[in-house]
Amino acid sequence: MGATGSKLEKALGDQFPEGERYFGLENFGNTCYCNSVLQALYFCVPFREQLLEYYSNNKNPSDADENLLTCLADLFMQISSQKKKTGVIAPKRFVHRLKKQNEIFRSYMHQDAHEFLNYLLNELVDILEKEYNAAKNERETSSPPEKIANGPKSVHPSGAQKEPLVTWVHKSFQGILTNETRCLCCETVTARDETFFDLSLDIEQNSSITSCLKNFSSTETLNAEDKFFCDKCCSLQEAQKRMKIKKPPHILVIHLKRFKYIEQLGRYKKLSYRVVFPLELKLTNTVEDADAEYSLFAVVVHVGSGPNHGHYVSLVKSHNHWLFFDDENVEMIDESAVQTFFGSAQEYSSNTDHGYILFYERVGIASISS
Repeated sequence: MGATGSKLEKALGDQFPEGERYFGLENFGNTCYCNSVLQALYFCVPFREQLLEYYSNNKNPSDADENLLTCLADLFMQISSQKKKTGVIAPKRFVHRLKKQNEIFRSYMHQDAHEFLNYLLNELVDILEKEYNAAKNERETSSPPEKIANGPKSVHPSGAQKEPLVTWVHKSFQGILTNETRCLCCETVTARDETFFDLSLDIEQNSSITSCLKNFSSTETLNAEDKFFCDKCCSLQEAQKRMKIKKPPHILVIHLKRFKYIEQLGRYKKLSYRVVFPLELKLTNTVEDADAEYSLFAVVVHVGSGPNHGHYVSLVKSHNHWLFFDDENVEMIDESAVQTFFGSAQEYSSNTDHGYILFYERVGIASISS
């Protein structure tokens, strides 16, 4: 990596961002799914800042207290505090902990990066909630207030006991969807809210993220066997249903459903469809009329023709430069190269590098850490 590292430093020259670190991650036998997601999360600056703050408030946990959160915080700290600007780090402790905790990730088989991201974010939330509740119980038995496990800015208790806890992971990634069902007989609208950390979108050939989002929020008619039970009519009625974004998240994670179960084949198939993802995205399917604007900063790419084998790499935007992370290797790429990962316009193509998870940051709103 010495040569690659110096090559990257040479390419950036005087433009190497002050205080930034670009480190590849060692692969421990099919752990590219993990490495690619970790790079995307590291360059999710609000998340990184909160995690490093967590680290500074929870230094040197005992072995008994070690968990995925402490291992991740330790890894991010290790990267950010390196004397060298570039190099390779082995995320050994984190990967060991991940495998110890979840048997799904124990084998050397090809894993799904989206499944890993989902598991990781939910696990971090669980840990923070447990720490908060433990600290709350301690405070109630007259412990000093400084002992809040999540750090000073991590949580804001609302006073209402039944209110769900909002951690800094929620503040970065959580959005709210509203599921609206309109009875076609009495016109009553029933709305049900649900939270999300990412949006999983069905994809079509030669489409775009905008059209996939429109389809996600398109109106569906419930009739025949699918009729809706209307509380006002007290009977099954035809209805129209649609999903809208009630509260757009600060970090919008979009998962493109590239792996589809094909009944005739009795197995999953990878969809190599060309789906254009813009560098700047406007969310128009929101409850409020105002568009939410986002900027792309990371892409996890699946390389390979099938769902059960292949490789993961990531593209990351940092300080207006685009970088390509492939396990230990890090190199600069032109912004124009991002479009080579949209997918293939033909079914059989030599290009098997396709955007799989997209990370967008909302622009024009106040920082979440304030």
